[in-house]
Amino acid sequence: MNLENISQAKVFGGWHKQYTHTSTALDCDMRFAIFLPPNATKETPVPVVYWLSGLTCTDENFMQKAGAFRKAAELGIAIVAPDTSPRGDKVPDDPNGAYDFGLGAGFYLNATQAPWSGHYQMYSYIVDELPNLIEAHFPVTQQRAISGHSMGGHGALTIGLKHPDSFCSISAFSPIVNPMNCPWGKKAFHHYLGDDRTTWAQYDSVELLKTQSSIPPILIDQGDSDSFLTEQLQPEKLMAAAEQTGHVIELRMQTGYDHSYFFIQSFIEEHLDFHATHLFPNTDDE
Repeated sequence: MNLENISQAKVFGGWHKQYTHTSTALDCDMRFAIFLPPNATKETPVPVVYWLSGLTCTDENFMQKAGAFRKAAELGIAIVAPDTSPRGDKVPDDPNGAYDFGLGAGFYLNATQAPWSGHYQMYSYIVDELPNLIEAHFPVTQQRAISGHSMGGHGALTIGLKHPDSFCSISAFSPIVNPMNCPWGKKAFHHYLGDDRTTWAQYDSVELLKTQSSIPPILIDQGDSDSFLTEQLQPEKLMAAAEQTGHVIELRMQTGYDHSYFFIQSFIEEHLDFHATHLFPNTDDE
């Protein structure tokens, strides 16, 4: 495995590190970041929260803006933040340079349409290749949780719902819950997956929820002053599907908060605490 450490910095007693590697799934070089808490050693490996970022983001947005390291160090949880899409000169992009498709907008799916299918296999990268790499090279366990923001919230929900044996809990900030029926999702799914909408449902949280007999614990925070709330995010559709199917999802509407990382900073520690209760199920709190 061609794994190269390109930066590192000590923080709250642990380490934030960036790496590049050649991805088989994406057929390009990829970058990811990992935070390792102080207690992470070969003798005492730690569980991992995988964080999926939103449109236009890279591995750096969450790691630099979310303020998650103090709580992760305290809890003894590693955080892995991949990039949001394949990158490189040979990777196709939106011909008009749009922010909501192409580079930075992989939507955590496996594209089936040319020219995107050769590289845009983010679903396989997040589900298989990246966790296998992390568990082979770092002092972590196979205990995983998944979280994300906006497009990354969509990725966290869909991947977590489809792989409850791999991810013990799911959380999201401002997720795109019904991409089949919002402008961002329709554009991406049309190009990546083609015109057959029956193939879109496998990457739509509302549709997936209807097919699951059981689901992992899910926590969602959504700001009520988010400018994308009505047109793109539509959390009420997910809650309606949950009510219809009898699944329990905790949605917290947060007064006055928008779509920014100021919102994520405000509640990220609560999300890490939420995941800790499932990553450490046998911990005695007394």
